[in-house]
Amino acid sequence: MTLTHPDTRPSEQATDDLDSAWTRLPAAQAAVLAALARRRRAAVATALAAFASEVKAFHQATDRAVRDFALRTVPERYEAAARAAAASINRPFTWTPAHRATLNALTADTYTDLTLRIQEAVRAAAAFHRAARAAARRRLTPTSAAELAAAHPLDRIVYRNGARMPVRAWAEAATLARTTVAYNTGTLAVAREHGIQHVEVHDGSDCGWTSHPDPDKAARTLRTVEDAAQWPIAHPRCTRTFGLRPDGKSPIGRVPPLVAG
Repeated sequence: MTLTHPDTRPSEQATDDLDSAWTRLPAAQAAVLAALARRRRAAVATALAAFASEVKAFHQATDRAVRDFALRTVPERYEAAARAAAASINRPFTWTPAHRATLNALTADTYTDLTLRIQEAVRAAAAFHRAARAAARRRLTPTSAAELAAAHPLDRIVYRNGARMPVRAWAEAATLARTTVAYNTGTLAVAREHGIQHVEVHDGSDCGWTSHPDPDKAARTLRTVEDAAQWPIAHPRCTRTFGLRPDGKSPIGRVPPLVAG
Protein backbone atom coordinates (compact mmCIF):
# COMPACT_ATOMS: atom_id res chain seq x y z
CA MET A 1 0.00 0.00 0.00
CA THR A 2 1.39 3.42 -0.99
CA LEU A 3 1.98 5.89 1.79
CA THR A 4 0.34 9.29 1.48
CA HIS A 5 2.85 11.83 0.24
CA PRO A 6 3.97 13.97 3.18
CA ASP A 7 3.08 17.65 2.98
CA THR A 8 4.03 18.54 6.52
CA ARG A 9 6.17 21.64 6.69
CA PRO A 10 6.04 24.89 8.63
CA SER A 11 4.14 27.73 7.02
CA GLU A 12 6.75 30.19 5.78
CA GLN A 13 4.15 32.95 5.42
CA ALA A 14 2.78 32.51 8.93
CA THR A 15 6.31 32.27 10.34
CA ASP A 16 7.34 35.48 8.57
CA ASP A 17 4.18 37.31 9.61
CA LEU A 18 4.44 36.30 13.26
CA ASP A 19 8.16 37.04 13.44
CA SER A 20 7.68 40.45 11.80
CA ALA A 21 4.79 41.40 14.07
CA TRP A 22 6.74 40.37 17.16
CA THR A 23 9.56 42.82 16.42
CA ARG A 24 7.18 45.61 17.44
CA LEU A 25 7.36 44.64 21.09
CA PRO A 26 11.12 44.70 21.82
CA ALA A 27 11.55 47.82 19.65
CA ALA A 28 8.86 49.70 21.56
CA GLN A 29 10.25 48.38 24.84
CA ALA A 30 13.72 49.69 23.97
CA ALA A 31 12.24 53.14 23.30
CA VAL A 32 10.59 53.16 26.73
CA LEU A 33 13.83 52.14 28.44
CA ALA A 34 15.73 54.84 26.58
CA ALA A 35 13.19 57.44 27.68
CA LEU A 36 13.43 56.26 31.26
CA ALA A 37 17.21 56.57 31.10
CA ARG A 38 16.86 60.23 30.05
CA ARG A 39 14.65 60.81 33.11
CA ARG A 40 12.29 63.16 31.31
CA ARG A 41 8.68 62.65 32.21
CA ALA A 42 7.33 63.97 28.93
CA ALA A 43 9.55 61.60 26.95
CA VAL A 44 8.55 58.68 29.16
CA ALA A 45 4.86 59.48 28.77
CA THR A 46 5.26 59.66 24.99
CA ALA A 47 7.21 56.40 24.86
CA LEU A 48 4.65 54.63 27.05
CA ALA A 49 1.79 55.82 24.86
CA ALA A 50 3.66 54.64 21.77
CA PHE A 51 4.33 51.31 23.48
CA ALA A 52 0.63 50.81 24.20
CA SER A 53 -0.17 51.54 20.55
CA GLU A 54 2.47 49.08 19.39
CA VAL A 55 1.07 46.36 21.65
CA LYS A 56 -2.36 46.90 20.10
CA ALA A 57 -0.86 46.76 16.60
CA PHE A 58 1.07 43.62 17.54
CA HIS A 59 -2.11 41.95 18.77
CA GLN A 60 -3.96 42.80 15.57
CA ALA A 61 -1.12 41.70 13.29
CA THR A 62 -0.53 38.40 15.02
CA ASP A 63 -4.26 37.68 15.16
CA ARG A 64 -4.46 38.21 11.38
CA ALA A 65 -1.49 35.90 10.84
CA VAL A 66 -2.95 33.15 13.01
CA ARG A 67 -6.44 33.51 11.55
CA ASP A 68 -5.09 33.32 7.99
CA PHE A 69 -2.99 30.28 8.87
CA ALA A 70 -5.92 28.50 10.52
CA LEU A 71 -8.43 29.31 7.78
CA ARG A 72 -6.19 28.91 4.74
CA THR A 73 -3.07 26.83 5.34
CA VAL A 74 -4.61 24.24 7.68
CA PRO A 75 -7.49 23.42 5.26
CA GLU A 76 -4.99 23.17 2.39
CA ARG A 77 -2.89 20.60 4.25
CA TYR A 78 -5.97 18.69 5.40
CA GLU A 79 -7.33 18.49 1.86
CA ALA A 80 -3.95 17.54 0.37
CA ALA A 81 -3.70 14.60 2.75
CA ALA A 82 -7.31 13.55 2.32
CA ARG A 83 -7.02 13.54 -1.47
CA ALA A 84 -3.75 11.61 -1.35
CA ALA A 85 -5.20 9.07 1.08
CA ALA A 86 -8.33 8.58 -1.01
CA ALA A 87 -6.25 8.19 -4.17
CA SER A 88 -4.08 5.55 -2.45
CA ILE A 89 -7.17 3.29 -2.22
CA ASN A 90 -8.53 4.37 -5.62
CA ARG A 91 -11.37 6.40 -4.18
CA PRO A 92 -12.38 9.99 -4.95
CA PHE A 93 -12.33 12.67 -2.31
CA THR A 94 -15.32 14.92 -1.73
CA TRP A 95 -16.10 17.43 0.97
CA THR A 96 -18.69 15.50 2.94
CA PRO A 97 -20.39 16.93 6.06
CA ALA A 98 -18.11 14.71 8.16
CA HIS A 99 -14.99 16.17 6.56
CA ARG A 100 -16.28 19.71 7.01
CA ALA A 101 -17.09 19.09 10.66
CA THR A 102 -13.64 17.59 11.27
CA LEU A 103 -11.94 20.52 9.56
CA ASN A 104 -14.02 23.10 11.43
CA ALA A 105 -12.96 21.57 14.75
CA LEU A 106 -9.34 21.45 13.58
CA THR A 107 -9.21 25.09 12.48
CA ALA A 108 -10.84 26.24 15.72
CA ASP A 109 -8.36 24.24 17.78
CA THR A 110 -5.44 25.62 15.74
CA TYR A 111 -6.58 29.21 16.17
CA THR A 112 -7.11 28.75 19.91
CA ASP A 113 -3.75 27.02 20.42
CA LEU A 114 -1.69 29.71 18.69
CA THR A 115 -3.74 32.59 20.10
CA LEU A 116 -3.02 31.47 23.66
CA ARG A 117 0.68 32.11 23.09
CA ILE A 118 -0.05 35.56 21.67
CA GLN A 119 -2.28 36.42 24.61
CA GLU A 120 0.58 35.51 26.94
CA ALA A 121 2.81 37.96 25.07
CA VAL A 122 0.19 40.69 25.39
CA ARG A 123 -0.04 40.05 29.13
CA ALA A 124 3.76 40.20 29.39
CA ALA A 125 3.75 43.52 27.53
CA ALA A 126 1.07 44.88 29.87
CA ALA A 127 3.16 43.82 32.86
CA PHE A 128 6.16 45.68 31.44
CA HIS A 129 4.02 48.76 30.84
CA ARG A 130 2.93 48.79 34.49
CA ALA A 131 6.49 48.23 35.69
CA ALA A 132 7.82 51.03 33.47
CA ARG A 133 5.22 53.45 34.77
CA ALA A 134 6.23 52.58 38.30
CA ALA A 135 9.91 53.01 37.42
CA ALA A 136 9.20 56.46 36.00
CA ARG A 137 8.13 57.58 39.45
CA ARG A 138 11.48 56.76 41.00
CA ARG A 139 15.16 57.26 40.18
CA LEU A 140 16.16 54.71 37.52
CA THR A 141 19.79 53.63 37.32
CA PRO A 142 21.40 51.77 34.40
CA THR A 143 21.40 48.64 36.55
CA SER A 144 17.71 48.89 37.38
CA ALA A 145 16.91 49.55 33.71
CA ALA A 146 18.72 46.37 32.74
CA GLU A 147 16.89 44.51 35.49
CA LEU A 148 13.57 45.86 34.21
CA ALA A 149 14.30 44.62 30.70
CA ALA A 150 15.47 41.23 31.97
CA ALA A 151 12.38 40.81 34.12
CA HIS A 152 10.08 41.49 31.16
CA PRO A 153 11.59 39.84 28.06
CA LEU A 154 9.48 40.66 25.01
CA ASP A 155 11.82 39.39 22.33
CA ARG A 156 11.46 35.73 23.27
CA ILE A 157 8.74 33.18 23.85
CA VAL A 158 8.87 32.39 27.55
CA TYR A 159 7.56 29.00 28.64
CA ARG A 160 6.16 28.21 32.05
CA ASN A 161 9.33 26.33 33.01
CA GLY A 162 11.34 29.48 32.36
CA ALA A 163 12.79 28.34 29.04
CA ARG A 164 13.09 31.04 26.40
CA MET A 165 12.91 30.52 22.65
CA PRO A 166 13.46 32.94 19.76
CA VAL A 167 10.15 33.97 18.23
CA ARG A 168 10.99 32.69 14.76
CA ALA A 169 12.01 29.27 16.11
CA TRP A 170 8.74 29.08 18.03
CA ALA A 171 6.70 30.13 14.99
CA GLU A 172 8.38 27.51 12.80
CA ALA A 173 7.85 24.76 15.37
CA ALA A 174 4.26 25.80 16.09
CA THR A 175 3.19 25.96 12.45
CA LEU A 176 4.98 22.71 11.67
CA ALA A 177 3.12 20.99 14.50
CA ARG A 178 -0.23 22.33 13.34
CA THR A 179 0.34 21.52 9.65
CA THR A 180 1.47 18.01 10.55
CA VAL A 181 -1.62 17.50 12.68
CA ALA A 182 -3.80 18.89 9.88
CA TYR A 183 -2.23 16.59 7.31
CA ASN A 184 -2.56 13.51 9.51
CA THR A 185 -6.11 14.39 10.47
CA GLY A 186 -7.04 14.46 6.79
CA THR A 187 -5.55 11.00 6.28
CA LEU A 188 -7.31 9.55 9.31
CA ALA A 189 -10.64 11.12 8.31
CA VAL A 190 -10.48 9.24 5.01
CA ALA A 191 -9.65 6.04 6.87
CA ARG A 192 -12.76 6.43 9.02
CA GLU A 193 -14.86 7.34 6.00
CA HIS A 194 -14.02 4.04 4.30
CA GLY A 195 -14.00 1.84 7.38
CA ILE A 196 -10.22 1.35 7.43
CA GLN A 197 -9.05 0.52 10.93
CA HIS A 198 -5.25 0.54 10.60
CA VAL A 199 -2.54 2.83 9.29
CA GLU A 200 1.16 2.38 8.68
CA VAL A 201 3.36 4.95 10.41
CA HIS A 202 5.91 6.85 8.36
CA ASP A 203 8.34 8.48 10.81
CA GLY A 204 11.99 8.93 11.67
CA SER A 205 13.70 5.67 12.53
CA ASP A 206 14.52 6.84 16.06
CA CYS A 207 11.19 8.49 16.85
CA GLY A 208 9.14 6.92 19.64
CA TRP A 209 5.36 6.63 19.52
CA THR A 210 4.40 9.03 22.33
CA SER A 211 7.65 11.01 22.57
CA HIS A 212 10.97 10.98 20.80
CA PRO A 213 12.73 8.81 23.45
CA ASP A 214 9.78 6.41 23.80
CA PRO A 215 11.26 2.90 23.35
CA ASP A 216 8.12 1.96 21.38
CA LYS A 217 9.50 3.05 18.00
CA ALA A 218 6.88 4.22 15.52
CA ALA A 219 8.39 3.92 12.02
CA ARG A 220 6.96 1.17 9.79
CA THR A 221 4.59 -0.05 12.50
CA LEU A 222 0.89 -0.67 12.23
CA ARG A 223 -1.42 1.35 14.46
CA THR A 224 -5.16 1.63 14.83
CA VAL A 225 -6.77 4.75 13.45
CA GLU A 226 -7.89 5.76 16.93
CA ASP A 227 -4.36 5.38 18.36
CA ALA A 228 -3.01 7.41 15.46
CA ALA A 229 -5.57 10.12 16.13
CA GLN A 230 -4.35 10.29 19.73
CA TRP A 231 -0.71 10.62 18.65
CA PRO A 232 -0.63 12.46 15.29
CA ILE A 233 2.76 13.80 16.39
CA ALA A 234 5.10 12.73 19.17
CA HIS A 235 7.16 15.86 19.81
CA PRO A 236 7.90 19.37 18.48
CA ARG A 237 9.07 19.34 14.85
CA CYS A 238 7.77 15.81 14.41
CA THR A 239 7.21 14.89 10.73
CA ARG A 240 5.06 11.81 11.24
CA THR A 241 2.59 10.79 8.52
CA PHE A 242 0.30 7.80 8.01
CA GLY A 243 -0.49 5.47 5.14
CA LEU A 244 -3.78 3.60 4.91
CA ARG A 245 -3.66 -0.16 5.46
CA PRO A 246 -7.01 -1.62 4.43
CA ASP A 247 -5.55 -5.15 4.68
CA GLY A 248 -4.65 -4.60 8.34
CA LYS A 249 -1.28 -6.25 7.85
CA SER A 250 1.89 -4.94 9.39
CA PRO A 251 4.65 -4.06 6.87
CA ILE A 252 7.30 -5.60 9.14
CA GLY A 253 5.29 -8.42 10.65
CA ARG A 254 4.59 -6.97 14.05
CA VAL A 255 1.63 -5.10 15.49
CA PRO A 256 2.35 -3.08 18.63
CA PRO A 257 -0.09 -2.91 21.55
CA LEU A 258 -3.35 -1.17 20.70
CA VAL A 259 -2.89 1.21 23.63
CA ALA A 260 0.49 2.91 23.75
CA GLY A 261 2.14 2.59 27.11
